[in-house]
Amino acid sequence: MDLINVDVVSDVVCPWCYLGKARLDQAIANVADDIHVTVNWRPYQLNPDLPPEGVDHKAHLAAKLGGQVAVDRAHQMLTELGQQDGIAFNFDAVKISPNTLDAHRLIRWALTEGPEMQSKVASLLFRANFEQGRNVGDHSVLLDIAAEAGLERHVITTLLSSNADKDAVSDEIEMARGMGVTGVPCFIFDGKYAVMGAQSVDALADALRDIAKMKDSSQIN
Repeated sequence: MDLINVDVVSDVVCPWCYLGKARLDQAIANVADDIHVTVNWRPYQLNPDLPPEGVDHKAHLAAKLGGQVAVDRAHQMLTELGQQDGIAFNFDAVKISPNTLDAHRLIRWALTEGPEMQSKVASLLFRANFEQGRNVGDHSVLLDIAAEAGLERHVITTLLSSNADKDAVSDEIEMARGMGVTGVPCFIFDGKYAVMGAQSVDALADALRDIAKMKDSSQIN
């Protein structure tokens, strides 16, 4: 069976990243008989300058997208796309645009329990923000998510109260930007091939198959 590693550069407040995750999960399921895929979640911040407590979501988004009409149009499109991929976007529930540095720290710590735990935490963070309207910059929310995923709450409490891995996460984000990542999601296959944007399930599955074929060909040669 072919083995492929996928690094997903994303931000938990990016709706396209949530769509990208749902589609990648389905693509992986579609090729599971022939290809084993390991997914690693890499940090990116769309709004790194937001204060720790976050800002009013509606005002922030309207300013960023050029007005409420543009926001409503984007939300309608995303809601329809989400329904196709099993995501129940509830944009009206989102009240805070958070700084996501601590959420990315949590995702990083989850990897110590393995890629599956990391993906589980990423899913819970996306769902908390986009479907439940919870503030994923709030430590109490992050602790509840950690516990729900199966991480040790007291360990995460200690880590969140410190500066642990803040620099490491920031360095990873700068590294991604240095590699030319200007938007997310970005899927990096085997550290060599990058695919930008929330591609379709078929496109992601085809990318996995094509890379597997290239690896098989190189091994034969």
